[in-house]
Amino acid sequence: MLANLLYQLKKPYHWFKTGWLKGLPAAIKYGFPARKLKIIAITGTDGKTTTTTLLYHILKAGGKRVALISTVAAYIGDQEIETGLHVTTPEADQLQKLMAQMVKEKIEYLVLEFTSHGAYQSRLFGIKPKITGVTNITHEHLDYHVTYQNYLEAKLSFINQAKTVVLNRDDQSFFRLKKHLPSRQYHILTYGLDDTLPKIITQAIKNRFPEIYNHSNARLAVTIARFLKLDKAAIATAISNFPSVPGRMQFVPNKQGIEVVVDFAHTPQALSEALSSLRRRLNRSRNRGKLIAVFGCAGLRDRAKRPMMGQIGVDQADLAVFTAEDPRTEDIWTIIRQMKEQLTTGHHKIVTLTDRHQAIEFALTKLAKKGDIVGIFGKGPEKSMCYGTIEKPWSDLAEVKKCLKT
Repeated sequence: MLANLLYQLKKPYHWFKTGWLKGLPAAIKYGFPARKLKIIAITGTDGKTTTTTLLYHILKAGGKRVALISTVAAYIGDQEIETGLHVTTPEADQLQKLMAQMVKEKIEYLVLEFTSHGAYQSRLFGIKPKITGVTNITHEHLDYHVTYQNYLEAKLSFINQAKTVVLNRDDQSFFRLKKHLPSRQYHILTYGLDDTLPKIITQAIKNRFPEIYNHSNARLAVTIARFLKLDKAAIATAISNFPSVPGRMQFVPNKQGIEVVVDFAHTPQALSEALSSLRRRLNRSRNRGKLIAVFGCAGLRDRAKRPMMGQIGVDQADLAVFTAEDPRTEDIWTIIRQMKEQLTTGHHKIVTLTDRHQAIEFALTKLAKKGDIVGIFGKGPEKSMCYGTIEKPWSDLAEVKKCLKT
C-alpha cells in the first residue's frame, strides 16, 4: 500500500528534521534539562488530559515539586503557559525550553501528556521518561497513521523508553503492547476496573467521578502514585479535592433548568462513553428528560470514524445536532454526509446546522426543555476553530454562556 510505504519513509525525515535539527540543538542550548527531571509520560486515545492532570494534582498535594504539560496548557509553579492551538505535545525546541524552565524552578517531577503524532514526529527527541502509562488505544488518527498497528507502534516508540510501564488490562491494546515489552527488560504494572484498591481510594474515586471511564483514568493515576509510595489517605484526599479539567465533562450553571455539558469527546469511544454517562445521569433524575448531543467531525482527519460517530449519536442520544468541528479545507456538508452515510434508521432524530454557533443556539433555545441534558462535544477547552487554513477564535463554553445569557 502506497500510503503505508510513504508513512514509513517519513519517519527518518521527522527524526532528522525535528529531532536532530530542532530537538538536539535546543537540548544542548538548555543543558539537557530532561536528564534533570523525573518524567512520567501518559498517552492514550482518550483520557490522557484527565489522567495527567489528576496525577499532577495528586503529586502536588503529596508535597512533590511537580510540573505538567497537557493539552490544556503547561503548568510550572504558579504559571500557566499556553502551548499552542490544537497542540498536546509541543514542538521539540519548545519542549526543551519548558523543561529548562522547570529545572530552573527546581521541579522534580514532570507529568507529560504525549500523543502518537508527537512520538512519530520526534518531538520527544532526547527525552527518557522514568514511567510511561497508557489509558487506551482505540480507533483514531488513522488518516495520519494509516493503520491501527502503525498508530499503536507510534505510541509504543515512546512508551518503551521507560523501564516502568503501566498498562490497562481492560483495553484492546493490552496484549499487543505487552508482547513488545518483555518482562526481562521492563517492569510492567497493570490496572483495571476489577482491581482491589484501598477502600478509602475506591470510595474517593466513586464519589468524585460519576463516569465509569474516569474510574479507569483515576486508577492509572493511582497506580503510579502508589508506585511512587504516596500515602493512600493523601491520594484519596487529592482525588476528592480534584477540580474539574476545563472542557472535560464541564457542567455550565444556568437558570433554564437544562443541564449543559461541554466535553472534548471527539472519538467514537469517547463520545459513546460520554453519552452513556449522561444517559445514566438522566435516568437517575426525576424529570426523565431528553438527551441532546451537538457534535461534528474534524476535516482532514480520520474519515473512517465519521459514520461511526454519526451512528453513536443516533443510537445513544434522543436528538443529535450535526455541525462543524474544525472543517479545515474540507466541505462541511461532505463531512456531515459521511457521518450519515451508514445510517439505516434514525434520520428523524438528526438536525443539521453547519454553523456551530447556530447549532448550539438551536439545541439550547429550541430543542432543549427543562429537565433535558445537552452535551456539546468535540472542542472542549479549545480556543479556536479552523476554517480553511485560518484559526478563528472560538470557545464552546463562551457560546453556551452567550446562548444561555449566563
